[in-house]
Amino acid sequence: MRGLACVLMFQTHCYDSWLGGPARKSDFLMYSQLGGTLPAPLFLFLAGVSFALVTDKLIHKCLNAGQITRSMALRGAEILALGFLFRVQEYLISWGWAPWTDLFRVDILNTIGLSMVLMALVCGLMLRLATPQNSHSALVAAGVAGATVIAGLTPPLWTTWRAPWLPWPFESYINGVHNLATPQPWLFPIFPWTAFAFAGLAAGFVLFSDWERIHAAQSVVLLGAGGGALIFLSRWLDHRPFQFYSVYDYWHTSPNFFMMRVGILLGIALLSYVWCRWGLGAWGFSPMIQLGQTSLLVYWVHIEFVYGRFSLLPKRANAMNRASLGLLIIFVMMLLLSLARTRIDWKRVARSVRRRRWAAKPAE
Repeated sequence: MRGLACVLMFQTHCYDSWLGGPARKSDFLMYSQLGGTLPAPLFLFLAGVSFALVTDKLIHKCLNAGQITRSMALRGAEILALGFLFRVQEYLISWGWAPWTDLFRVDILNTIGLSMVLMALVCGLMLRLATPQNSHSALVAAGVAGATVIAGLTPPLWTTWRAPWLPWPFESYINGVHNLATPQPWLFPIFPWTAFAFAGLAAGFVLFSDWERIHAAQSVVLLGAGGGALIFLSRWLDHRPFQFYSVYDYWHTSPNFFMMRVGILLGIALLSYVWCRWGLGAWGFSPMIQLGQTSLLVYWVHIEFVYGRFSLLPKRANAMNRASLGLLIIFVMMLLLSLARTRIDWKRVARSVRRRRWAAKPAE
């Protein structure tokens, strides 16, 4: 699933950055941007699933709630720090034309880090309150409750419950206002984006329970069926004549749209399981799986070759065929980078270089 998120991210960024002229008004770009709505929810959802997997392992190692909370919160803080570092790097590379406010933009890495910190606190609390026998059920309930509360609070926090008294860099983490006076849908604030991580947390603890480990295929199918039910429920609720919120925006803040996207994510999870178990993913080398193993690295690097000073093509000045060729080059470059990261023992290479340097020094 991370590999799919990477490919969707590549095509969205490449066409958005490079297409120009009539191509920017084409249906093709519209559908490209529509596909671009999936990578961020996928990355956050999978962060929650991975969080559940690691937490489950720590529970089986008999670590207590405090130790698990500290360990997972520190990992989230590391990702958050990487998010800040990424913003500093982007600002320095774009020195001279990037506004200083870009340093405080709420990007996907920041939100993944914050999500992990929040999940660590919630899971730590639940592990303290629950008995060992029902800890998995309690953690699933915590994930569902966390996703529900965050999604449910999003509409008022973007409209009637806004906090304009906060400095905009802080309010931006609540609703993505940045320095533009109104919430921006292209940013990744806590509300609603961290709800996807909590949804992944719930799904992860469902998949990693004892019964589901034995009946993995049935569990994934049930989750996929649940995703389909969420999609239909979302559309049914959206078409009701009465809406709970005074300001209703289905495509940006509505819990109904969040429900729709979680349903799509669960459907993708089912398709990914089938692909890896019985499809092409089980036949040998899979570029998708390979990219997914280094998703953070390829995310970080490809931005510079698409939006940064090292862009492979002139920005907003290319026809569709040239932009597509650029996309293919980006895909191959990132795949080779991923292979270099995972297939080469860099510590061994470094030791070999040091030995050669020592051997090359003249004897005293």
